[in-house]
Amino acid sequence: MVIGSGGREHAIAWKLLQSPEVNELWAVPGNDGIAKHTNCFNIPVSDIESMLAFAKDKEIDLTVVGPELPLANGIVDRFTEAGLKIFGPTKRAAMLEASKVWAKKVMKRYEIPTSEFEVFDSPNEAKKYLKSQGYPIVIKADGLAAGKGSIIVKNYEEATKTIDSIMVEKVFGEAGRQVVIEKMLYGQELSLLAIASGNQILPLIPAQDHKQVLDGDQGPNTGGMGAYAPCLIADDTLIEEVKSRVFIPLINGLKEEGIDYKGVIYAGLMIDKEKNFHVLEFNVRFGDPETQAIMLLMKSDLLEIIEGCVNGNLEEEIQWHNGFATDVVISAEGYPGKYRKGDRIQIDEDWFAKQRDIEIFFSGVKSDDGILLTNGGRVLSVAARGNDLATSINRAYEGVKHIRFEGMHFRRDIGRKGLM
Repeated sequence: MVIGSGGREHAIAWKLLQSPEVNELWAVPGNDGIAKHTNCFNIPVSDIESMLAFAKDKEIDLTVVGPELPLANGIVDRFTEAGLKIFGPTKRAAMLEASKVWAKKVMKRYEIPTSEFEVFDSPNEAKKYLKSQGYPIVIKADGLAAGKGSIIVKNYEEATKTIDSIMVEKVFGEAGRQVVIEKMLYGQELSLLAIASGNQILPLIPAQDHKQVLDGDQGPNTGGMGAYAPCLIADDTLIEEVKSRVFIPLINGLKEEGIDYKGVIYAGLMIDKEKNFHVLEFNVRFGDPETQAIMLLMKSDLLEIIEGCVNGNLEEEIQWHNGFATDVVISAEGYPGKYRKGDRIQIDEDWFAKQRDIEIFFSGVKSDDGILLTNGGRVLSVAARGNDLATSINRAYEGVKHIRFEGMHFRRDIGRKGLM
């Protein structure tokens, strides 16, 4: 069973279905695009007890958790108590993503490189501190905010409005009870994901997400408008350094605190021109849209990797296809703000059927009498593989040309940084 309803979960399900050991797969709740390829059953990701009952009823051998919310709510603890195998970190470990305050304090405790920061639970104290700071500066809501809780402000006026928005108006709900204010870092962002199990840490290929809604990294943050992998700013030396200075001290430090981390650990990094790095954030699950690109490049059996993690005998290495993969997200008009829904999606199925290594991964869609309609901010994405980065980019955008719906929006520069 794959828990979740987005493009990330579609990519995970797509990859798991390639394993000869998978006889049946359920996506819960999934979506009507994923339902074209496998079974879906509609249970909200917040309803852990119903998902547990479903897993027992269907005799599910392994559950893979996609999104952060059920992890933060303790789904792994609950399934484990019930004797069911599940892939993901415990509720305490998921605090790394569920609380930016807790994560920053963990980084400080274990000397993991990150930007200078202060924590506030009072809007007035936060504003007082902001008066003495240089700009731009970053303000982050403490809790889960669907990837939109990190805001760069250019001056004191913007900063005070942001504090009021997060802490007084509660635009992110209870996620805004506390804020982290941190020094702005410069460079290129990098997503480095790893599978962790006990003392074993297995990095995946590095990817680069494109968070802002508009070309040139302009406009507000989104959940992610596209990604490519492998990201060329991360060579083997850098990956090894991140493993030794970030992942190992983190996993060992958590173990000292009684937390045995199992699952995906995702480090969002800022890399400067001298290849120095700082951790911007930790996530405790596969990234979206990085996963869509990474799964297209993974040659190994994902089921074997996940089972090895859960059982404590992780594979020594992962096999990858040569080349690159690019994933372009197509969103609804208005996203990441209020967006339109219910527009008919037209896909040239015949064209896609003739392509190799080009996939559509569905997220915000629903079906009405067999007609696929938009039903979310990020509607779907097109992922393509190529022998070089330019080819993978061009193939992904060629795929985008064969999809149509009213008000569709996508960035036209996904992966271009890698060509500079």
